[in-house]
Parts: sequence; structure tokens; C-alpha cells
Amino acid sequence: MIITPSSSVAGHRTLKTFGLVKGNTIRARHLGKDILAVFKNVVGGEIEEYTKMMAEAREQAIDRMIAEALKLG
Repeated sequence: MIITPSSSVAGHRTLKTFGLVKGNTIRARHLGKDILAVFKNVVGGEIEEYTKMMAEAREQAIDRMIAEALKLG
């Protein structure tokens, strides 16, 4: 099974489409880290803790989409 956000994959023929899958996640950080992020927001720049949290959440959501796709087919 090839899992892709595209309707076609070069070099492969689509035999069956199973439909849309979703993967959601919500993350929360430690209050102390949130307070530090507020200070970082005031002076400007990247909030590295939030960037890391977003990347982790994205990876978990993708893992959940793959698991849901495998259940479908």
C-alpha cells in the first residue's frame, strides 16, 4: 500500500482509493516554558519550544493518518 496525499504516483497504477484519513493531535507545554515563550514573543524571534512542539505534533498526526489508512485497506 502506498500512502500519499496525491491522486497519482509516478510509475504506479492506482487500483483502489480508500478515501480521506485524518490525524489530529493537540499538545500542551509546561507553564514555565509558556511564560518564557511570552518573553521571547515580546523581544521577537523564533519560539523554539513551540517550533519543536509543532514538529512533534505533525509527526504524531502523520503516524495516526498512516494507522487509519492501514485500517481502511
